[in-house]
Amino acid sequence: MKRYISIAIAAVCAFSLTSCNDLLDYSSEGTPAQDNYFLTDRQVEVAIENCYYGLWERDGMYSRTIYWEQGCANDMVWAKPRGFNNLATLTYTGDEEPLTDTWWRCYNRYGMPKANWVVDNLLKKQKDKELTYTENRVLGEAYFMRALYHFLIAYRYGTKELGVPFVAYEDVEGGYNYTIPPQLPTVMDNYAYIISDLQKAEEHLGRFESYTTAERGRPHKASAVALMSRVYAYWAMWDTSKWDNVIECVNKLEQTYGRGLVADFNELFTSDYEKFWGKEYCWGIPGTGGADYSGNGGVELPGVMLEDKGWGKFNGWGQIRPTLDLYEEMAKDNEDTNGDGVSDYQDEKNPRLAKTILEYNDEFTYFGEKMRFYTPVNLDVGFQCNKYMEAFEPANCVGTTVLDNSNMPSTQVMWTVIRFADCMLLRAEANLAKGNAAAATTDINKIRERSHLKPLSGNATWTDLYHERRCELAFEFAADHAFDCKRWAVSGNAEIKALALNELNSHPRVRIYEDRMNPESPYVVAPYPDYQSPVKVWSDKCLTFPYPTDEITKANGALQNPPSWR
Repeated sequence: MKRYISIAIAAVCAFSLTSCNDLLDYSSEGTPAQDNYFLTDRQVEVAIENCYYGLWERDGMYSRTIYWEQGCANDMVWAKPRGFNNLATLTYTGDEEPLTDTWWRCYNRYGMPKANWVVDNLLKKQKDKELTYTENRVLGEAYFMRALYHFLIAYRYGTKELGVPFVAYEDVEGGYNYTIPPQLPTVMDNYAYIISDLQKAEEHLGRFESYTTAERGRPHKASAVALMSRVYAYWAMWDTSKWDNVIECVNKLEQTYGRGLVADFNELFTSDYEKFWGKEYCWGIPGTGGADYSGNGGVELPGVMLEDKGWGKFNGWGQIRPTLDLYEEMAKDNEDTNGDGVSDYQDEKNPRLAKTILEYNDEFTYFGEKMRFYTPVNLDVGFQCNKYMEAFEPANCVGTTVLDNSNMPSTQVMWTVIRFADCMLLRAEANLAKGNAAAATTDINKIRERSHLKPLSGNATWTDLYHERRCELAFEFAADHAFDCKRWAVSGNAEIKALALNELNSHPRVRIYEDRMNPESPYVVAPYPDYQSPVKVWSDKCLTFPYPTDEITKANGALQNPPSWR
């Protein structure tokens, strides 16, 4: 069996470094003994592999938890009653379980503490002797992971008025003593640290092409540059000069690291291992599905999105479903096959929409058989995400491409954290912001043509950029459509601001079918019934989340919400 990083992570979860616990806990539990972890190359790998675990372990973060934040936009709904409706209605308090779990993973358990610890100890070791190839690569991984976890907290909690807590252990004279890290003056200071870490990551990591089969799945040089492009795009909210850096990074991905679009959109969501590593891959979490019997096969969201009880064949969870709003946005690209001047949903569904969303009566292969989509249980929505369904196609999928554990319904798929099409659209956005619509059009049209969609007939507009990011990257949290809407809502551009505010100030719609057991049943369009109250009202403070109350209490004044949340 090929050994990918996700398998290695599961194998080493017992090596949790409990002394790197709560970064905002004012009582230190001591300093980890690096002598126990950095004697051999394998020990060094184990130290960093723990850091990946928080991104996907069980139903945390990319496996499900972080998706609840998407409810405030109009692309997805729960499809089961949840206790997190205030995340959808912009009335969050910061103490919602999905928010506190993600905070815990980034700050207190798996994320920055462990990455910080690895960076610090390898730099200390480097002072005495030259690092081995593995140690040097792991140092790059640690810089990358520290940057990634830092970024996930920075853009979701930091503002131009006040940044988020951060300290680099290696910068503390005498060694870091696990006290409360300082809160930086602005989120731009956080972004500067994140970019610095990514630059160091690029320096220490190898090119993907140089990695052995066992090393595939670890970050590489292009991973660091790709994440830089996103960080600069978020930084550009507060400093528009950073759009130049976005363009520079994406150009480097293309010209130096050979990143580009794969020919087939469907290939991005395949269960074929050999296609995980196409040129569009910048970084992701390679799920092993049924190939890993340790109980963890990668991100479980494909099973979370699968129809509840899986039509009697597998325990899908029936959550996180598409909305009619997203379907209609994607259907704008349908062909006008009847010649009436408008696209007709029933004439021909465009390939990108067909791969992204199942609607009633759509044919698909499931457990080796052809069937028509319908949904007999839970709240009636009328749709299901289709991007991650390939793993469920084979008759013998359980134990091969689907993990043989219905409590961890992960599949064999490359779970994207960042891919080149996302970076291209960030470059298109940067060019629009700089007044270079022609360059933006080139990037958007390459993405459209890959999915056999008609190219834009004139220069790209902000409406085109909004449409393309929403449709191309649907259900890929790494792109974070909800925060796209939030950052556009505070944009100085009236066109995209209006589009974003329309989403943020409205509730999503779904289809409710007359006969839920009949794929050909008629339906009515209605507001999604689960979170219709209170009425959504955007205010700029909703750009970020308030900190968990417990973290503020433990910090005893050292952690403060930005002024708008006080």
